[in-house]
Amino acid sequence: MTSAPVCILYTQDADLLRRIKAFLRTMSQVRHVHDPDRLDPVMQQAGSSVLIMDLRSKECRELIEQVQNERPDVLIIALGVEQSETLREAEQFGIYAAEEIGLERRRFQALLGRAFDYLKVSQENRDLRETSTIVPEISPKRELAHDAIGGRQAFPLLKFPRVLRRVDNMEALMGSVVEAAADVAGVSRVGLFSRASKGTPYRMRAGLHCLPETEELQFRERDPLVRWFELHAHLISRANSARTQDQGQRKIMRRALDLFGAEAVVPLYARGAIIGWIFFGHRVTGQLFDDRDLEGLTMLAEHVSTILENALLYEEATVQKTLAETLLKSIPPGIVAIDEDANVRWFNTPAEKILGLKGAETLNKPVESVGTKLASLLRETLESKTPMPPQRWIDNNTKRSLSVETRQLADNGSSLGAVAVIQDLTAQETLREKQALLDRATFWTDLAASMSHEIRNPLVAIKTFAQLLPERFDDADFRKEFNQIVVSEIDRLDKIITQINNFAHPPELVLKPIDVRASVKKGVEIARSRFGINGKVEFETSLPSNLPSVLGDETALAEAFAHLVANAAEASADRNKPRITLSAKPVREGQQPAAVVVTVRDNGTGISPEIKEKIFSPFCTTKPRGMGLGLPIVKRTVFDHHGRVEVDSTSKGTQVSVLLPVTGGRD
Repeated sequence: MTSAPVCILYTQDADLLRRIKAFLRTMSQVRHVHDPDRLDPVMQQAGSSVLIMDLRSKECRELIEQVQNERPDVLIIALGVEQSETLREAEQFGIYAAEEIGLERRRFQALLGRAFDYLKVSQENRDLRETSTIVPEISPKRELAHDAIGGRQAFPLLKFPRVLRRVDNMEALMGSVVEAAADVAGVSRVGLFSRASKGTPYRMRAGLHCLPETEELQFRERDPLVRWFELHAHLISRANSARTQDQGQRKIMRRALDLFGAEAVVPLYARGAIIGWIFFGHRVTGQLFDDRDLEGLTMLAEHVSTILENALLYEEATVQKTLAETLLKSIPPGIVAIDEDANVRWFNTPAEKILGLKGAETLNKPVESVGTKLASLLRETLESKTPMPPQRWIDNNTKRSLSVETRQLADNGSSLGAVAVIQDLTAQETLREKQALLDRATFWTDLAASMSHEIRNPLVAIKTFAQLLPERFDDADFRKEFNQIVVSEIDRLDKIITQINNFAHPPELVLKPIDVRASVKKGVEIARSRFGINGKVEFETSLPSNLPSVLGDETALAEAFAHLVANAAEASADRNKPRITLSAKPVREGQQPAAVVVTVRDNGTGISPEIKEKIFSPFCTTKPRGMGLGLPIVKRTVFDHHGRVEVDSTSKGTQVSVLLPVTGGRD
């Protein structure tokens, strides 16, 4: 617990101040003095120290002579312009050193290092001399004990207010505490040090007739004074510092008293830790503090600690309240909170905008003032023992699309009220509608392009034979071939139109709880019969019997799985042993099943990277026949079931996973 040495710099040159601070940043504390009238008080605060004098500063020579005569414990180093008259004169003053202002860093640091070592040795010698002359402590006189027993106190503590009203303003509160403490203790100088929050330095928060330099002092948690208070947990005074045998402790105590210009420094504790300290100057009567007075100061500090602890608790609660209010006012969703009697207690600014109401019109009024539908939902939430599902509706007042989620507010099982979080979905739905229009326009553009391509091929064949018919009408073989081709191409046209019509006008879904295994098995049967899957394809299935039910349309899901199986069969057709694996398993959130995932995997060559991002677009296909509507049908069907489709493809095969929410599950 050794304090850093102090270096006092007297100069009016800002550049020199920056240089000296940079040079001594790791070696000592630098105290800057600009005004010659403040040099003596700063030296009294610092005690034994090194004084650097800028010979260009005003009254510098007179100040050096004064310090030499009055402060023999201060080492003086003068800095002047090279080969100047003032520097040559300073060398004759008998000071510790006289150097050029432009002294380079290493030489300057070495000079200050020797000066600090010299100060340390001198201080140790003084401490030894003082130790040899310390008078043993005399026991307190019986009269003092009699006074204590009789109940007469050193200070009229009843004059100190236990509760101060200005708790909402910490600076004003501390100022009031300092004034009250000075009045009770009968002193003219009182200062209070504390910190704003944990991790910040201790600094003077309030003071009465304190030295100006005291306001610049800061103490970190590892400062020797703070560590001393934590270790010893009692006050510092001139009397007990003189009786202290340990030289290191005596130095810390004297340094603290000199820094504050105080006769006593008393630590303040709260929550089992030091929160600061309060120091007292001389009594207005000029009398010294005796042991009874110090006991009174300790009791006074306990009262101050109690007031500060309560104020800090109030300040923390106020900060938390302010942060909570600011958060609730700033977040985009509307917040409406009611108490257990269904009266509105909170109505933030976004809620005013979303609901088209003023907070002043709803606060402290029955919840019906915010609207019938929202009021009904909040009242239902108050009475419900389980969380309510989110609700959506169009507000009658603002015509906005709203999503409202409510929760009951409770503390230790006791209901405090309910809160509603209101999301304005109007902009999202408008954007979704615009995107839907854009997607629909893109779809019909792609549809028109694909139809023109698909229909043109059979029409070209029919036109060609029709043009040749007059010339080769008598050719029986030609007429027979003409008949076959025309009928075949017309059938192809009819099939194209049927596929497009089915895709554009899908049957309406009938959603009910179903066993997804039935849809998977039915999809395999449809794929075998409709798409002609040959017997070479090997099927592996893993469909456990304990799968939870999903909310779906069995026929629509079977069609979707049929398209996936058909694609898998075609992708693996070139393999020696084509194989398709069908599996299903539940997906859980916590202990409850949330969804079922069905996977269709093949051992084909995978999807080409060029078309991987387009596989769900209509008419994207690599097949010589077909319109590329299979995967778009799968995606639309799964989307209508509030599920999702994921595709993972490599050169060793493709895996398509269909995730479907279980009955009563969430989107």
